[in-house]
Amino acid sequence: MVLIRYVLYFLGVALIIWLLTRLEGGAPGSLRLQVFTGPGDLLGTSEFSPVEIIQSFVLLVCGLLLVWVAKYFPSQRPVALPFAGSALIFLIRELDYFLDTIVARNFWQALMAIVAALIIVYVGRHRRRFRVAWLRIWPSPGLTLMFAGALIVFAFASFIVHEPLWTATLGEQYQPLAVVVVEEFVELIAYLLWLIGTIEYVYQVRVIAAQEPQTAVAKRRAGRQPRSAGRF
Repeated sequence: MVLIRYVLYFLGVALIIWLLTRLEGGAPGSLRLQVFTGPGDLLGTSEFSPVEIIQSFVLLVCGLLLVWVAKYFPSQRPVALPFAGSALIFLIRELDYFLDTIVARNFWQALMAIVAALIIVYVGRHRRRFRVAWLRIWPSPGLTLMFAGALIVFAFASFIVHEPLWTATLGEQYQPLAVVVVEEFVELIAYLLWLIGTIEYVYQVRVIAAQEPQTAVAKRRAGRQPRSAGRF
């Protein structure tokens, strides 16, 4: 079963990347990685690209899955909610262009700071429950993949797209659009890793929950014994 899941993950990611590259190869400009929104727009934006849309959709799915875990598996709530908040931070980051133009400039940064502060406060207030929930689920392939996705976004993509690196490497052949293409596809693979990690985390949570004796669950539901801090 594990092998089948990972083969499906591989095929799914390969299919998405293949379709996107074939789309651009068959009809140049179809990915809309540089769209000029007006006469004063000299650099263009990639926010209307199918790549960006897929990124936002993937993050939305991750957030909803983690909220589902927090709702139906209370003992994993201290872990699931902070990760759901992290998915929200990623989503806000991807919607920065629209938040800047529709709401206010740099509003997305303030929104990210608020969500990050709420996550820190929540984990701080429930640090003992967080530790218990974490130790119950760890080691976790899902959380490891989620960490890998976050590492790529914040520690790799954020530095690899610095203009001085590309101008020093390419010199007069430097094209800003090339950097945009690299950035968006690197972020896409990072978010796909985050999605795979989220699915694996949900699967692991359900497996652990299923190991709890059903008789005890039935007794708790019927109110014949008090709720205790057990495994889901």
